[in-house]
Amino acid sequence: MGRMKHALLAAIVFSLSMIAPAQANSLVSTSPISGSTLLTAPSAVTLVTESALMDVGNSVTVTDPEGARVDDGTISVDGMNVIVGLQPLKVSGRYTVAYTLLTENDVPLAGNYTFSFTAPTVISSPSPKTSDPTTITPTAGSGRGTSIFVLTLLFAALLVFIFLVFYARKIIRER
Repeated sequence: MGRMKHALLAAIVFSLSMIAPAQANSLVSTSPISGSTLLTAPSAVTLVTESALMDVGNSVTVTDPEGARVDDGTISVDGMNVIVGLQPLKVSGRYTVAYTLLTENDVPLAGNYTFSFTAPTVISSPSPKTSDPTTITPTAGSGRGTSIFVLTLLFAALLVFIFLVFYARKIIRER
């Protein structure tokens, strides 16, 4: 009988050791990183998990320091990645990301983390500068100087042309 108990106990221990341990899903990384302080506002929050997620049923919300929701409600799931878009962040302080992520045959992965954002002190955009329109009006005689210069260039070109013609005639006669 003692042998039978030992055999039964050995069979139970052996069968329990053959059962695969349950692998719970866990968060691998986040962007923005948990606990980080940002000087530039992110346009989205990304969560990466250890196991592939279901396409539906996931929830990610982002709230500002005053508790107002700042995510835009769009959730995109791609395998182990979840991305939620953000509205422009304007308030400095600690932002909270709360999530509930679902995988097949596993308990939901739920939790939250925070990151800080330091908003710029002054948000301004450059404004176009207006300038006084200036009209250029020709003065009397300003076209005359240009005309004399152009005529002088034409006369010089004519002299060079005549010189080249006589030089070409001289070369042709010498042959």
